[in-house]
Amino acid sequence: MSVEHASMRIIDAYARGDTDIAADEVWALEAHLETCRVCRDRLSAAVAAQVPAVAALVGTVWSDLGPLAAATPVPRRRRRSAWLSRWMTPTMVPWLAMVVSVTLLALLLDLAGTGSGDVSLVLLLAPVLPVLGVAASWSRGLDPAYELTASVPRAGLYLVLRRTASVLAVLVPALLVGGWVTGVTAAQWLLPCLAFTSTTLALGGVIGVTRAAVALVAVWAAVIVAPTLAAGRTAFALRTGGLPVWGLVLTLGIGVLIARRGAYSVLGAHE
Repeated sequence: MSVEHASMRIIDAYARGDTDIAADEVWALEAHLETCRVCRDRLSAAVAAQVPAVAALVGTVWSDLGPLAAATPVPRRRRRSAWLSRWMTPTMVPWLAMVVSVTLLALLLDLAGTGSGDVSLVLLLAPVLPVLGVAASWSRGLDPAYELTASVPRAGLYLVLRRTASVLAVLVPALLVGGWVTGVTAAQWLLPCLAFTSTTLALGGVIGVTRAAVALVAVWAAVIVAPTLAAGRTAFALRTGGLPVWGLVLTLGIGVLIARRGAYSVLGAHE
């Protein structure tokens, strides 16, 4: 593969259906073809030249399906659902609704003054709430189409980051409102939130996203939540003095994620 286009050697071999092409070359070519019209045209020409029977069959199918496709308009709802499916799965919706509900419940408890001492439940839960959504967005047990998802060329880190972005796009505004109402500064929860999310993805490439999320939530509950509620005061990890540590955790998580970005191209990352 060159920087801009695929080599004709790989395109010709792919058109012939050769079985001796390396798996990583096939994956890279298919991913490249999605965004490069020039290489798609070159592949079409290679198929017509080297396997004319296949080209003739495809042409016959398209000649029959073309008029039907042109005469059938795509409903607006279907277009919208197709756009949403690029960013999230149907199983993510109830999980996101649950996480937003937990955020609102924590906000109501803070406003009602039923928390423990001066501890804000919104601040206490904000770092780990997105982790639940991320686990639901890339979980083998929750995604009925996980084999298909993991096998497409654009699967892997690209799709993981898309789904993670969709989770944060829903939760961050809710947490911003909750923090503003309760007087918690955004930096206090946003940096730990991003640090936990990046760490979940970094560990997910090693042990699976679901296992990483469960492990991090359990550690947070045992090390931060329980002692904070027992003492009735905000732990150092959630004060402004602990922000540099969270910045370091975020940097390390991003570094590990980049270094192991290929781990999300295998099925184990769904577990």
